[in-house]
Amino acid sequence: METSTTWRPPLLWRFLLALSRVVIYPFCRLRVTGDIPAALRTGPIILAANHISPSDPIIMVAACHKAGLAPRIMMTGGLFDAPIVGAAMRACEHIRVDRGTAQVADALPTAAQALKDGATVLVYPEGRIGLDPWMWPERGKTGVARMAAAAGAPVVPVAMWGAHAVLPYEAPRNIGRALLRALLHRPRVAVNFGAPVDLTSVTGSPGAQAMQATRLIMNGIDAALTPLRADEMQTPKHVDTSRPHDTSRVRPRP
Repeated sequence: METSTTWRPPLLWRFLLALSRVVIYPFCRLRVTGDIPAALRTGPIILAANHISPSDPIIMVAACHKAGLAPRIMMTGGLFDAPIVGAAMRACEHIRVDRGTAQVADALPTAAQALKDGATVLVYPEGRIGLDPWMWPERGKTGVARMAAAAGAPVVPVAMWGAHAVLPYEAPRNIGRALLRALLHRPRVAVNFGAPVDLTSVTGSPGAQAMQATRLIMNGIDAALTPLRADEMQTPKHVDTSRPHDTSRVRPRP
């Protein structure tokens, strides 16, 4: 499949990418590891990331800027309805996802077209902040796998650890107290770009392939996350007491 590399991040988005690193600096110490292979940087890429905190998006944006990436982000539709933030999201050409509505399916062809235009797309396959009791990635949605199949784009897993010490699950409730604590302690936050996921082994019907690919993608995020929490593989050192547990989407780890 031929792809175009004509998409260029809007000026506003390039400015906000750089600004994100300034904004997060007082609240955490960001460390970025891993890299995107040079051969993949000339075409579309899907970045599939775990989701552990409300602070994930801005920290991930800062990590992407540090890695030389300018992704279009699949974001919840509510942000696009906000008076100022919504206008900025549209100007930056991010992709609206209206979860829980009949319009949710519209996001998939929009993301696939963005990939065909040569963009990098950042998506959270879990579809929410994960509620696994041990904070490992939950069972993923099949949308990422379907996007990859539709656009012929590689999937790069991205793992984040430590953002839950910046903002807890309950944010924006008690956000002032949380930010003050982050200012005082500047927790370490790590982001690791993993190895591209090999999806060549998936077989069967489109639905079966999407399910197999989704498992491989989530396993790839696991693999990228493991070195970031090597000394806290079971219980996290920082426990977010505002975060509920939901075992209904816990997935077996390889």
